[in-house]
Amino acid sequence: MAWRPLALTGTFLRIGAMNELQYRVNFFLSLVQSAVAVSTALVVLALVFSHTDSLGGWSSNELLVIMGVYVLMGGLIRSVIQPNMQQLMTDVAEGTLDYVLTKPADAQLLISVRRFQIWQSVDVLVGLALVVVALVRLSEPVDPVSVLVFALALVLGALDIYCFWLILTTGAFWLTHVEFIIELFDGMYQAGRWPVTIYPGWLRIGFTFLVPLGFAVTVPASALTGRLSGWLLLGAVAFTVGLLAFTRWFWRLGLRNYSGASA
Repeated sequence: MAWRPLALTGTFLRIGAMNELQYRVNFFLSLVQSAVAVSTALVVLALVFSHTDSLGGWSSNELLVIMGVYVLMGGLIRSVIQPNMQQLMTDVAEGTLDYVLTKPADAQLLISVRRFQIWQSVDVLVGLALVVVALVRLSEPVDPVSVLVFALALVLGALDIYCFWLILTTGAFWLTHVEFIIELFDGMYQAGRWPVTIYPGWLRIGFTFLVPLGFAVTVPASALTGRLSGWLLLGAVAFTVGLLAFTRWFWRLGLRNYSGASA
């Protein structure tokens, strides 16, 4: 039924919250880590705009929106997507994915929502705070429609990042060591702190379609800064639908190659 995935996600979220609440010190560590990272990024931003009034056509306040979305999406990745993908890599390597595959629920859903690192979601709140501060500082007010489009673009961007992670992680069905995926993604994600429009054409294409940083960060920020056209939003929807379909197919292909603990 349609409500079952939501109920299952809610169950795992409660379990994750109860586990994380045993280690409340992690909250303060995450908060300090986030504060240091954001402070450093703000210093870099201030240094850049001490020499120019705009970067690739983006003002300092507009880039603050970009930074907020970047921090928010990073928190979502570290609290939900990355923990589940790391667990999947471990299960495939150790042959323990069988326990998931024998459950009476969709395997892809299970491997995607069974782990939550709640304290890492601090960055989600910090990112939202940065976005709000940037919007207050912008000269033109943001209308409710732009906020709704921003929310839709955020969901689409999160799904794009999830698909990208799952495609890479599914490589564990064929490759022995895929731990480098985490370092690889972290390195590439750093580029998302800037709008993709500032990069050369070939990098812009790569950061939009191969590594969907453009759809995950720049497009949501564009919705709040009056840069997002209807055609671009439709393109983002079409891209996400196509990527979800491809990810589903690739996941099933990987499962057919999985030998499990019985091999």
